[in-house]
Amino acid sequence: MRAVDTLTPCPCGNVAGYARCCGPLHEGAPAADAEALMRSRYSAYVLKREDYLLATWHPSTRPAHLKLATQQPAPSWLGLSVRRHEDGTSEALVEFIARLRYGGGRAQRLHEVSRFRREDGRWYYVDGEILA
Repeated sequence: MRAVDTLTPCPCGNVAGYARCCGPLHEGAPAADAEALMRSRYSAYVLKREDYLLATWHPSTRPAHLKLATQQPAPSWLGLSVRRHEDGTSEALVEFIARLRYGGGRAQRLHEVSRFRREDGRWYYVDGEILA
């Protein structure tokens, strides 16, 4: 790990920084719980880590690709707020609000309740319900 990596803020908002938060998960470490996975997935969207997003998406609902690199206009991610985390042994829910902006447009909110499943010691995103 480079010295600068310890100072890089984590896109998910964790004050510990990227190297101590989402960075290890992006490099293959398992998430401790569904909230940690959800935060790392938010950071992966910010960093356009399509490989990580697909690897942490449950095979039963995973798309073939996301095309983040070619998305136009590309979103600017502005922040994340976790509202609720209900963790079970094999299933969990995380409610969050992600703020984003497309191009020079107005900021928008994505309010979602995401479902997660734990299999073979790893958490996977299954799907989510967008709330108004």
